[in-house]
Amino acid sequence: MTQAQMPVQLAPPLDLDGFHEWLVVRGLRGLTLAEQLEGFCERVAAAGFPMKRAGFGMGTLHPRIGAQTYVWHPGRVEHIPRDRSAQQSAALQNSPVKLMRDAGIRRMRQRLDTNDLPDIEVFSELRDEGLLDYAAMIVAFEEEGALTGTIAPGVFFSCATDEPAGFDDGHLAQITKALFYLALAIKSRATFDVATAVLETYLGEDPGRRVLTGAIDRGSVETIRAVIWICDLRGFTRLSDTLPQGEIVALLDDYLDLMAGPVRENNGQILKFTGDGFLATFDLTGLDGEAVCRNALKAAAELRGALPAFNEARAKACKPVTEFGLALHLGDVLYGNIGAQERLDFTVIGPAVNEASRIQALCRPLERDILISSAFHEIARTCHGELVSLGPIALRGVRKPQEIFTLKP
Repeated sequence: MTQAQMPVQLAPPLDLDGFHEWLVVRGLRGLTLAEQLEGFCERVAAAGFPMKRAGFGMGTLHPRIGAQTYVWHPGRVEHIPRDRSAQQSAALQNSPVKLMRDAGIRRMRQRLDTNDLPDIEVFSELRDEGLLDYAAMIVAFEEEGALTGTIAPGVFFSCATDEPAGFDDGHLAQITKALFYLALAIKSRATFDVATAVLETYLGEDPGRRVLTGAIDRGSVETIRAVIWICDLRGFTRLSDTLPQGEIVALLDDYLDLMAGPVRENNGQILKFTGDGFLATFDLTGLDGEAVCRNALKAAAELRGALPAFNEARAKACKPVTEFGLALHLGDVLYGNIGAQERLDFTVIGPAVNEASRIQALCRPLERDILISSAFHEIARTCHGELVSLGPIALRGVRKPQEIFTLKP
């Protein structure tokens, strides 16, 4: 059914002289996946291969994206990321790649103008666009035999034409050969993209980028001036003693997501999760310090504003609720690689970080959700109307009491 073939054509071979070398060179130069597909399709189309739509799809390693598809139309490339939760969706189950993997085949061909067209969504979509012939191929990254069953690493490539006679078999054989070169270039770039995504996920965007570009020497640090954000959940120890393990993880994920959102949206970066909270910074380097403080304060206000509705929704769902405690401080910190020879961390350290931690520890005894240091207050001059002084307060390990502020309700 899925292997319906057209009669063999006698068209002259495509002129692909130098094309394979072009693919290798472009792959080595690090073209994006979209650029690779666009260059490939434009060149084979210019050589006489009559495709009107083509694309490839592959799995990826990303906390939100489970797979991605790139679709070429003449003059443009469309990128379609697919959420991890959609990996087993009806659309994926009802797809050519699923048919091929279940059957253990690497190539397929399908006429789109037949009366017995298989009930596959993309086939109907292509036919509605006026396309008549479809061809697909899987280039696996693993040994023979790894294809059937679960989705193994590899590239799924497909193309379609509106030529009444369909694709020429000889031309398809040429394209199939070229696809191995394209797949190698795609794998190279995709591996880099995965490494980038993993590092940014586990280290943060800026630390991940620095590590990937070679900043891996232990003790390699720089002094930066930054707003320091330290937050955690109130009463988490009590909750963790009473809740089942699965509920603890779900609660943490939900609240950490709630707290992290405003930080990311206001140009902060999370450097480290600390159990039920995290350490983040808003870098002042080369920026207006007052504007950076406004961003940090805006993030704090957004978090406070989002919590009541969030807790109400959880309570209605019979889920446990809690509160947060947050400190905002400002100062110089050492930013870079710190740790043991074989296990490094890219983070910030210094007296300012310690002071921020001491301030955050006062949230519970002072019964405040947000505490702000005098150093932050001094720079955030345009925000003074939003802040209320709580007076001089002693910080553990700090010689002199410091004036502490809170954000007005």
